Amino acid sequence: MSYIGAEVIISPLGNTAEENWNALVQNRSGISFVDGAGFGGGGMYLAKMPALSAENRFENLLADALSATACRIDPNIISSPDTIVIISSTKGALDHNIKDQFGGPVESLIQRFKLANQPVVVSNACISGVLAINAAGKLINAGIYEHAIVIGCDVVSDFVVNGFQSLFAVSDKPCAPFDADRNGITLGEGCAATVVSVSRDIFQQNPFRLLEGASANDANHISGPSRTGEGLVRSVKKTLSANGVDPSEIDFVCAHGTATVYNDEMESIAFDRLGIGNIPLSSLKGYFGHTLGAAGLIETATSMQMMRNSELVKSLGYRSKGTTKPLNIITKNEKKRLSTVLKTASGFGGGNAALLIRSI
Repeated sequence: MSYIGAEVIISPLGNTAEENWNALVQNRSGISFVDGAGFGGGGMYLAKMPALSAENRFENLLADALSATACRIDPNIISSPDTIVIISSTKGALDHNIKDQFGGPVESLIQRFKLANQPVVVSNACISGVLAINAAGKLINAGIYEHAIVIGCDVVSDFVVNGFQSLFAVSDKPCAPFDADRNGITLGEGCAATVVSVSRDIFQQNPFRLLEGASANDANHISGPSRTGEGLVRSVKKTLSANGVDPSEIDFVCAHGTATVYNDEMESIAFDRLGIGNIPLSSLKGYFGHTLGAAGLIETATSMQMMRNSELVKSLGYRSKGTTKPLNIITKNEKKRLSTVLKTASGFGGGNAALLIRSI
């Protein structure tokens, strides 16, 4: 059995999970208009962290997240030979070193925190965060390590902004996942961390159970999801089957919800095929923007905050049905005890992943 907890969130909404939660229940967004941010010097909407140092932004965020994690568990766990650190990121420190975006930050973490084992980097587009948490669970369940600290981090850079602009995938307004008027993503930056462990006793706050997750690739197109939602359907089915969980047991679906026309539509088709379109569902991109490889960590950590506080926050930006299949989008904050939460992610390259978290 794997436990998960000690969640940390660092984003434009705050530097702790609690600060982020306080902003979320007030339905405040971290998205704002940033002058001169886009290709050719044009402005655009981003979820940026203005206080973040201009130097070594990725490396500093990783260190801040690991320091904050150490305050939420037995601090000796960090440097234990029984602990592995897993880093989830799509682009890493690409704005600092285009030839090796992970080597320097990883070595810095090893030296600063006296890590006993070489950290593992999971970099697989937007599903990286969910994949990394699932990898942590498998390493723990296999008995290879007793503890895994999973950190998801990505920063906004010219490379990322110009790349998504070249695909005409960026919204000209704050993103509106699943809404009829959505027209693209809003990029964001941030970092989150969580701890997966075989031991319940290392956590300062009550942890949750991490059930076995799964992934599936639809191999449809390098930047376009399967129109049938096949990969997402398979990843969720495998996750439910592996744990003997019936869809009726799910209390909340934390969807990927990028706010692009095709991805949101694909997700609605997949959830309809799975028979879970009636379950309360939201995308958190309206608060954090799309933080790429960090998104799975930030959104899983936020889901755990919802479970701790027994409250669902509304899907920011959604006003009217924008998909062919109906979804039970959360349109206002709601007090509700959450026992089982499904987190999904879908990304470039046809990757899809799912995980389940359950209250103890």
